Amino acid sequence: MAAVAPATAAAEVDVAIVGGGMVGASLAAALWGTGVRVLLVESVPFGTGAQPSFDERTTALGNASRRIFEAIGVWPAIGSEAAAIRSIHVSEAGRFGFSRLTASEQGVDAFGYVVANRAIGAALWQKLSSASAPQLLLRMPAHVQDLEIGDARVRFTLELGSGAAEQIVAQLVVAADGAHSQIRAAAGIAADVEDYDQVAVVANVATDRAHEGRAFERFTREGPLAVLPLHDGTWAVIWACRPAHAARLLSLDEAAYLARLQAQFGWRAGRFVAASRRGSYPLRLTRAATTVGVRTVLIGNAAQALHPVAGQGFNLGLRDAALLAEVLANTAGDVGSAALLRRFAQWRARDREGVVRFTDGLVKLFADHRPGMSLLRNLGLLMFDLAPPAKSALARVSLGFGGPAPRLARGLPVRHV
Repeated sequence: MAAVAPATAAAEVDVAIVGGGMVGASLAAALWGTGVRVLLVESVPFGTGAQPSFDERTTALGNASRRIFEAIGVWPAIGSEAAAIRSIHVSEAGRFGFSRLTASEQGVDAFGYVVANRAIGAALWQKLSSASAPQLLLRMPAHVQDLEIGDARVRFTLELGSGAAEQIVAQLVVAADGAHSQIRAAAGIAADVEDYDQVAVVANVATDRAHEGRAFERFTREGPLAVLPLHDGTWAVIWACRPAHAARLLSLDEAAYLARLQAQFGWRAGRFVAASRRGSYPLRLTRAATTVGVRTVLIGNAAQALHPVAGQGFNLGLRDAALLAEVLANTAGDVGSAALLRRFAQWRARDREGVVRFTDGLVKLFADHRPGMSLLRNLGLLMFDLAPPAKSALARVSLGFGGPAPRLARGLPVRHV
């Protein structure tokens, strides 16, 4: 990887992106070559195990996300490690109802692609670190200190890993620093946090049967269980369950875990024969009160951190980044002006609100165990399986829930011609 540019006494940029995870790095890559002066700040050196955004967890990328990555030139590296989702099977444990969606029936090659976060991060940082554009400054590891957000500009100090400090002046600061965003807090933007009382237990597992591009979402009494295909022929398992159940799963040896998974999931994927080391993370819904403030924009998990059911969180954040890049790249004047930020927030509002309602509603619908609800859900799945228009609508979820589609998501250059 090319060396990060050395620090100077001071730097003036148009946009300072704080957070070099998948969404922040995607925004920087989308702005590369547009003439916008960009600073990307990341607290963890790339390539270390401490970077939570680029770990072995997996992400399901929708077709709009694939087109965005194609447009910014990183899809070949990502696609080589991605598994196509060619069918989706949805069911509820203990009930006979289920629904099936097949990509070929919807006129698409795949509903999406499952890829390790590590592969996405490597592709993005390879592009950024090899860029020769003087408009792009990379600072990692570095930490933002003494952030001052004024009406005319943003000022802060960067504490660099070398122990040196650098003063930064920017027209706009972008918070891409996750659900516990330091920038969101400094900007005075409140966030609501709803604890789902669930923990995701994740692992990669092998079976005695080829996955053939099949993906499964099984709703259990504890929470949703996703089994997703991986490019090496194994499966990614994301098992959302109550904290006590999660602790038991994490304490089991490999054979006991596989037996428990088999009993809960069934045999649709074959016999589970091996499992990687398991990891876990708590599940919460975090929603910022607004996605913009004075010379501040929130994207990705800093704006909204979602339950992984239906795999919509990163796709939503990537659309945030793609449309923000388009707005900034096609603005000749002040990229931090209040009018511009209001327009961006309005354009993203329908998609953001729609995805939040969709994912939150799914979690709560299948967590409702009042008498009769399970039967109603079961009938709903059966009716959905027989309704082609409903299937077509669900197949288009990855395109967003409304508002302008980013140019990058349509395969167009970020800048207007």
